[in-house]
Amino acid sequence: MEIGVDSFASAMYGSTALSSADAMEQLLDRIVMADKSGLAVFGIGEHHKKEFLDSAPAVILSAAAARTNNIRLTSAVTVLSTDDPVRVFQQFATLDLISKGRAEMVVGRGSAVDAYPLFGFRLNDYDALFKEKLELFLQVRDQEFVTWSGKFRPAMSNQPVYPRPMQEKLPVWLGVGGTPESFVRAGTLGLPLMVAVIGGQTEHFRPLVDLYREAGSRAGFKPEQLKVGLHSPGFVAETSEKAIDTYYPGYQELWTKLGKERGWPPVTRPQFNALIGPKGALLVGGPEEVAEKLLKHSEALGGIDRFTFQMDNAGLTHDQLMESIRLIGEKMIPLVHK
Repeated sequence: MEIGVDSFASAMYGSTALSSADAMEQLLDRIVMADKSGLAVFGIGEHHKKEFLDSAPAVILSAAAARTNNIRLTSAVTVLSTDDPVRVFQQFATLDLISKGRAEMVVGRGSAVDAYPLFGFRLNDYDALFKEKLELFLQVRDQEFVTWSGKFRPAMSNQPVYPRPMQEKLPVWLGVGGTPESFVRAGTLGLPLMVAVIGGQTEHFRPLVDLYREAGSRAGFKPEQLKVGLHSPGFVAETSEKAIDTYYPGYQELWTKLGKERGWPPVTRPQFNALIGPKGALLVGGPEEVAEKLLKHSEALGGIDRFTFQMDNAGLTHDQLMESIRLIGEKMIPLVHK
């Protein structure tokens, strides 16, 4: 199992607002720490809001590529629906050259909708945009010369797309939430699946993961081609008590704020305790406890190939995040692999 971290490039840590330049520098330092600590992958999301700095993930990942040696660098996720597939491919092919073959992508429709009005797209076309643009993107990835036509972009007639990446085929995962059609789509295309589970019980996603594997099998893909990844909020400290005490205040504040925007009730401590329990989605605790819970999650989903922590969304300081990344690499990952 590959283990890594995803970030939204938040400009806020603890109770202190940083300058955007300082926040970006700290983010790059965390990616370097992840590389030195033996994590397998670091992902950068995509948002178009004041509190996040990840509107251009390929640029951030390229800066990280120049400072790292081994860690794989991925989007998490690229909102393909509101971008041009040709330009997205060019950006990540360039990243692949800079990183000498360490670039990946997670593509999706996006859980936030801020990109749609910003770039002039209609939410009514939410699924149609993604379906068409994913088709074009995969064709550009797989073929140097492209002939294609669709509804939302000018047609292409035997046009070459450059540069080509260092890797023979740029790895592309499909990011999904809880829509069955998305799981089936990933399986039918034979794309690795990245499941975002941010609440509830992880085991409840097993039927959807089974749908993915069944669709992939029907489409002729072998089981080893149908990789499953899991993305969930989490935090590792020296002890479980310290991890919980550190993580809960910021988590409660953030998700209560989001709840006001989206119609959810405020977060309570009993709810949080259920989420950090044996079957809950949050992986918060000491290295031993989190390793054990992660293995149980993998078993519940029929095996997972990659897990990524979302850590910078709970008001944690840069130092706390750096220490957590170190503990994940030096203590937790060896326990999982053992």
